[in-house]
Amino acid sequence: MQLNHYNTNFKQKTFPITVVCDNVTNAPNLGSLFRICDAFGVKELILCGSYIPLGRKMTKTSRATENVVKHQTQENILDVVTELKSKKHYLVALEITSSSKSLNHFSFPTNQPIALIIGDENFGISESLLKLCDAVVHIPMYGQNSSMNVVQATNIALYEITKQII
Repeated sequence: MQLNHYNTNFKQKTFPITVVCDNVTNAPNLGSLFRICDAFGVKELILCGSYIPLGRKMTKTSRATENVVKHQTQENILDVVTELKSKKHYLVALEITSSSKSLNHFSFPTNQPIALIIGDENFGISESLLKLCDAVVHIPMYGQNSSMNVVQATNIALYEITKQII
C-alpha cells in the first residue's frame, strides 16, 4: 500500500538550519522552496530581495507550506547574513567557484546552527556575499551543464546537511 502524509510514521523534527535566498524571485521556485524547507525540517526561510512574489503563483506550488514554515522577507541580504554571523551561524554558500568544496566531501558542523545561502536563478551569489561565508560548496555534476535549478540544488544540499547532523 502506498502511504501518504496522513499515514506515514515520519517523525517531525526541526534542524538548526536557516535557508537564506539571495534574490530568488521565480514564484514556482519560491513555492518549491517552502515545500522542501518543510520536508527537511528547516528552522527558517529568509527571502531577500526587493521583489519577492508570495502570491497565488507561489502558493500553487507551495501547497500551503508557507503556513507552517517560519519565514520572513528582507530587502538587504548583507544585513541578514551579518546578523546570522553575529549569532554564530556557520554560513555556507551553495555555489560553484574556483575554490568551492564538493558537497559530498564536505563535513558540516554539528555543534552550531547553519545558514545555507542560495543564489539568484540567473546570477548566483554575489562575490561580496561569498566573502562573508565560512564555506562555499558545490554539487558535483557530470553532464555538460555547469548549473542546476536553485530548488533542485537546495534539495540536494539540505539532504546532505540533514543526513550529517541527524
